[in-house]
Amino acid sequence: MNIQSQETRQEMHDAMAASADEAAGCLRALSNPSRLLLLCQLVDGERSVGELENALDLGQAYVSQQLARLRGEGLVKAVRDGRIVRYSLADPRVVPLLQVLYEQFCNPALRAE
Repeated sequence: MNIQSQETRQEMHDAMAASADEAAGCLRALSNPSRLLLLCQLVDGERSVGELENALDLGQAYVSQQLARLRGEGLVKAVRDGRIVRYSLADPRVVPLLQVLYEQFCNPALRAE
């Protein structure tokens, strides 16, 4: 029985370590202001690179580079629509994180305090 509980503890530890690595990767992706703004734009739905660069006043190459990083983290996905690639959120878990960040840092009522 003691061996089994040690195995169970080790399995729980391994699962928590994997989850911590995944969460840290997500937070690293969110730590860049441009990537954070890109994700905020995608909360409202699909966008092309051109739409994102216009909305954020960023260059096409830079937007594409940041989207590639977000794709690598599994936070966004791309779908080709003819010649245009449209990006959207791939991981719904990021939406509540963005909502909390918005409420804490972008809410005018809280910023006035």
